[in-house]
Amino acid sequence: MQRWLRELEEGLGQTLDVVFAVGDVEAFQTKDDHRRKAAKRAMPAEFADYASGQESLHRPLHFIGGNNEDFAALHALPEGGEVAKGLNYLGRVGCRSFGALHVAWLSGIHAPRHLDTPLRPPLTPATQKQAGYFRAPEVERLRALKEVKLLLVHEWPRGLFRRIEGRPVRPWMGNPITRTLVDTLRPEWLWCGHSHEALAATLAHPGGQKTRVACLDEAVAPEGALFWMEWDDQGEPLQAGWGTSGRPVWQRGETWGQDKTPVQG
Repeated sequence: MQRWLRELEEGLGQTLDVVFAVGDVEAFQTKDDHRRKAAKRAMPAEFADYASGQESLHRPLHFIGGNNEDFAALHALPEGGEVAKGLNYLGRVGCRSFGALHVAWLSGIHAPRHLDTPLRPPLTPATQKQAGYFRAPEVERLRALKEVKLLLVHEWPRGLFRRIEGRPVRPWMGNPITRTLVDTLRPEWLWCGHSHEALAATLAHPGGQKTRVACLDEAVAPEGALFWMEWDDQGEPLQAGWGTSGRPVWQRGETWGQDKTPVQG
């Protein structure tokens, strides 16, 4: 990812102001922690080198929680904080302005059985898993927000489909809680992760408002895992694109839909 950011800056001809990640950063402090806790996938324990200072981030990174984080470390930072030099956890839920860009976020995924249960310290395998689920009070914290430019979530909202010839439609993807939240806040843009599939889509709201959605693939290739946008000084979007070339696929005034989904090898 660090190499991709450098290549993107070369393609754009300018430096990046802020970098976001939509969950599953898996910022385990040591290689042993990673092997013990992130056993679902055979991934290298790369972050330990950043935690120790052996490697450094090209640009500061702000991330929300997914469902595969180091929850034992993040539990003490529900409102966010720096977990390593340049790596900033935004917290379980919240909002913040980055210049003129007003950003809100919700970490975790939906687990119906645990939506209304209290969040307990992640001291056992069960409570560590449950720490990756958002709770009803966290969702309620966001409902009263106004004029959200960008909403970051880990799990897709219900109602996004990708129809590709020769591949089945997956109507079960996404959750209804996040969809209701999007319909309430009506953010201009929504960025998601979790489902390991890149997708461009638009959600329409009553009254003509629309939310443009960019779902990011897992970080195996930049074409689907890296999405960039340029905003003006008033927080209005100017252009956007996928990958590291710096070539925009969307400019202000154009429609945004499945035809903007990146073509991946």
